[in-house]
Amino acid sequence: MPIRSLLLLIVAALLAVFVAVNWTAFTAPTRLSLVLGAIEAPLGIVMLIIFGFASVLFLGYALYQQSRFVVESRRLTRTLERERELAANAEQSRIAELRTLVQSKLDELLAAQRVDPSATGGAGDDLRRLIEDGFNGIAAQIAELDDRLTARDNTTPH
Repeated sequence: MPIRSLLLLIVAALLAVFVAVNWTAFTAPTRLSLVLGAIEAPLGIVMLIIFGFASVLFLGYALYQQSRFVVESRRLTRTLERERELAANAEQSRIAELRTLVQSKLDELLAAQRVDPSATGGAGDDLRRLIEDGFNGIAAQIAELDDRLTARDNTTPH
């Protein structure tokens, strides 16, 4: 229980004890002036009613503010989640686009070498191995990025 609520409960309990101990003074009739007239009423009871009404108003206002905060917090959470999904989708599409580009360039290089293997001289096998090593390295990096995105998506609460 928050300390604020505990303090409020203690004050309310002390007020209740004070009223109980002084109940005869609270219920003693007194002449009260209402500016336009006067009435006979127990001043303590009138003051308790006014205090109770003010307490209910303040409690209602606090609940209203709390509910506004909760609604705004939920709205911001939903917006943040949508933005995270958009960012993740954009990242995945960029990775897929990069994968397609690298694959097409590799296919072009391999096709060019198949058409004219003498164009590279004796270094054709070295070039092929170098291209394949580069492609494997890029594929490994893309797979690592994909794993990171998948792990991040699995750890974010939905």
